[in-house]
Amino acid sequence: MREVKLPISSNQLTVLSMGVAAILWTQAASAAAEDMPSTTLQTITVTANTSVRENVQEDSVYIDNYTPAAQASHLSDFLDVIPGVEVGGTSSVNQRVRVRGLDDTNLKVTVDGARQEGAMFYHMGDITIDPDLLKQAEVAVGNNSVTLGNDAIGGAVAFETVDAVDLLEPGQKVGAKLHAGYASNNDELLTSATVYGAPTDNIDLLAYYGKRDTDSGEDGDGRELYEDSESENILLKAGAYIGDDHHVGASFSRTEKEGVFPFRPDFPSLPNSRGLDVIPQEIKRDTYTLDHNFNPANSLIDVDTTVYQTETQILRDSEDVGNFDFDAKVKTTGVKIENTSVIDTNNGRHKLIVGAEHYEKESEMARDGSATANDDANNTSVYLEDQWQIGKLTLTPGVRYDRYESPKFVAGGSTYDNVVGALAASYEIAPRTQVFASYTELFNGPDLGQTVFNSNGEGVYVNNDLKPEEGYNSEVGVATTLRDLTIADDALQLSAKYFRSNIENYQQFMRTGSRPGRFGIDCETGAIGGDCQGMFNSDEDYKIDGVELAANYTTRDFGMGLSYSRARSEGDKTGNSIPSVSGSGADSGDRYMVNLDYAANDMVDLGWRSTYVASITDNQGETKPSYDVHDVYVNYSPRQFDGLKATVGVYNLFDETYASHASRLNTADATATDFEMGRNIKTSLTYQF
Repeated sequence: MREVKLPISSNQLTVLSMGVAAILWTQAASAAAEDMPSTTLQTITVTANTSVRENVQEDSVYIDNYTPAAQASHLSDFLDVIPGVEVGGTSSVNQRVRVRGLDDTNLKVTVDGARQEGAMFYHMGDITIDPDLLKQAEVAVGNNSVTLGNDAIGGAVAFETVDAVDLLEPGQKVGAKLHAGYASNNDELLTSATVYGAPTDNIDLLAYYGKRDTDSGEDGDGRELYEDSESENILLKAGAYIGDDHHVGASFSRTEKEGVFPFRPDFPSLPNSRGLDVIPQEIKRDTYTLDHNFNPANSLIDVDTTVYQTETQILRDSEDVGNFDFDAKVKTTGVKIENTSVIDTNNGRHKLIVGAEHYEKESEMARDGSATANDDANNTSVYLEDQWQIGKLTLTPGVRYDRYESPKFVAGGSTYDNVVGALAASYEIAPRTQVFASYTELFNGPDLGQTVFNSNGEGVYVNNDLKPEEGYNSEVGVATTLRDLTIADDALQLSAKYFRSNIENYQQFMRTGSRPGRFGIDCETGAIGGDCQGMFNSDEDYKIDGVELAANYTTRDFGMGLSYSRARSEGDKTGNSIPSVSGSGADSGDRYMVNLDYAANDMVDLGWRSTYVASITDNQGETKPSYDVHDVYVNYSPRQFDGLKATVGVYNLFDETYASHASRLNTADATATDFEMGRNIKTSLTYQF
């Protein structure tokens, strides 16, 4: 059985860590088995908030060899298990993360600390990464910290790729990991190899190469989900300790996917539209990072510095049919420096974070041989956050200043100077039981326009009066852990959380055209209705209310978890939910999850996961239907072959026909619905030596 350490103390227990533990069956035995070894070969980490460690609203659940993630080809294969988080889109070129209904245009998304900024094309996703590269993903469900900053109205997702130190066994100098996987529904074949080593005590190196071939799959009713693609993934990493105080690292990662997809990938089963079935397309992300840590024997100094550049590209070739060729790019370049100080005083302990960040995001668009169109924006920020522990009480105030220079062809290059504050508090009312509350002000400057519509202002209404999105996120909750209830070393974790977010000046994009919802903008006045397209502020404010509940029982060889999550948005004038680029409201139905895990012995581990999402009807009477999906899987690690592991799973066991509520969904037109795959049998084999 995989064994995980979940450190639980009176100052670290958090509601989200428990909520996630309740639904992630592979953390079984963590609460009661702190003396057991922990490995990190394939880890997914979930935190309530990516700010100060040991904050009452942040802790980590480490999941070693989480089975669906070990066979993941899509971010939904593991992120969907987090309460409040959904990933829409069937194809990996269309995967979109949503947190409490807000999509990734309102989330801070990073890969190895490098921001992934900009919106490319509303029919495709903006997160280009293959799960096989990852060792962990930190998710801030909601913004509870000033350290997150701009572009984090709904929270943050921080992806981290694997390091050599995660794979090396104690005393090992060099090693390798070979991996192969196959999925039956879309004949997907994954092969990858990782070589890693520590030639000296202070240097570690890693090189990874992976290839994934994918054909079209089918939904539960046998409809073809068009895709024929090949992808390549590269990861190169190096790290070195210099003396006792410094660590430097460098990395390069690439995900490149090339193939034939629908010209609108979120309509995967739509044939013969405008004379086209599918067209050749290429999606690529390159990320470069340099990082440095200075941590001398001084509690006041622990400085992390990251310099990064990332570029995402979509290249399309319609083979001279129609007007669908384009080469769209978004590049983000930035630097972030952050110091953590621990200060003990007569009035308690302070954990002080001070940081500064600057980044610039640039978009570039070339279409059908026309002149290249460009736009850019940049943000400079400084922030201060203090976790002040006074006995059983912890207070965390924070303040942040942002200076945001907006895109020229979106908001006229307007500059926004903004200050936000935050305050969180937690109190231990009993051993291993805490209540907490937090309030965080929000700010989000106007983003780059969708890259595919870049035109250097031609046919665009430049909104010089566009306001930044503002508001707040507030949360209250309670979390507790009970031990030794029925047998020695068992544990029951319970959590409850209520949140409310308020968003003012919500920014929307209006296109021209005669279709429903496309009214254009007056090119002179900015009024709705005209021949231009562009950004405008909604004339109503939105609130998002919800709850997240979880219960988890674990022993050394058995884990059982239950969770429930709900989020609803509402405009203060119409009562409508927050609009979504996928064509329907952002809200999803209530989600219930059940997870079971049983380690029959040290070779065999069995699991079952059930997800039920209730139907939901919006203010216009449109209904997203309910669905019920079950997955079963087994791990086998033979004693006779050290380092060998086989996994077999049946996903969507009963061949349910459904679309995620985070995907494009049109109940009146099946061809305009992004259905999930039907029954899918996945097998994988990993050998590490």
